[in-house]
Amino acid sequence: MFHIFCDHKGIEEEHRAPVNPIVFSSFISTLAGTYGGSTIRNYVYGVRAWHIIHGVKWKINEDEVESLLRASNKISPKEARQKEKQPWTVDYLENICKHLDTNDPKDAAIHACLTTAFWGTARLGEVTVSKLDGFNPEIHVKVSDVQHGVRDRNNLEETVIFIPWTKAARERGEKIFWAKQEGIVDPKNALDNHLRINNPPEEGHLFAYKHNSNMRPMTKSIFLTRISRIASKNNLKKLPGHSIRIGSTLEYLLRGVPFDVVKAKGRWQSEAFKGYLRKHAQIMAPYMQSDPKSYETFVRYAMPPIR
Repeated sequence: MFHIFCDHKGIEEEHRAPVNPIVFSSFISTLAGTYGGSTIRNYVYGVRAWHIIHGVKWKINEDEVESLLRASNKISPKEARQKEKQPWTVDYLENICKHLDTNDPKDAAIHACLTTAFWGTARLGEVTVSKLDGFNPEIHVKVSDVQHGVRDRNNLEETVIFIPWTKAARERGEKIFWAKQEGIVDPKNALDNHLRINNPPEEGHLFAYKHNSNMRPMTKSIFLTRISRIASKNNLKKLPGHSIRIGSTLEYLLRGVPFDVVKAKGRWQSEAFKGYLRKHAQIMAPYMQSDPKSYETFVRYAMPPIR
């Protein structure tokens, strides 16, 4: 992280080791307000440890650094002060999916909704409704909004789903898409199974399911309650709905999908995507470290702008 900062700033090697005090103070100040105080402190200790290991003189005033670290801790972003949450992984997705009864109308709908949200890198609110009587065909995704068997530029088949209203595009709407996957986490089989069992109307909510003699739209609370019960019953960690989108982003990056492609898939603007990665760096970084090249690219891409 320190060397990436220096690369951005154009800092000469002679001012990196031994580290120049002004450069080091600027490094801490750049991270302050973007990363948590404990994360910044760990970076500082990491640079100091490097000096010790290689016998390089440490010319930093400890009192000044400590003052900067205390100040950094006070302006830590809200997200960094919260307890870190794990992202959904494919393994976790499999563990949840295998405990859903895909012959049951509600579970079939949840299975389809979950896999679509994950592989489509969608916000959970984009594929669910807020309350049972809150379905609005002008806002919420419908069966008629699904395009099956679409071919991309590489002639690969994918399913495209139009979301009529989204947080970013509002009434212009946006499209999410996914391709067939392997095993129980495959969104295509999950959606096909749901449509066969529940057969929601063309202009009804895409993930509506049979309940007694009626059809119910899939609400966010019904979805999360069922997932939470499965996690509790099977000794799995309870992960929040937002972690689905984080996990999807992480999975595509780990598969080697270029950052710009993941950015387009998640429907972020350029700076918004960098901000998203920055916001969740503490969650995603440990998973990225298994691939040093991807991790370095991740850090460079998510590095906050130099101030």
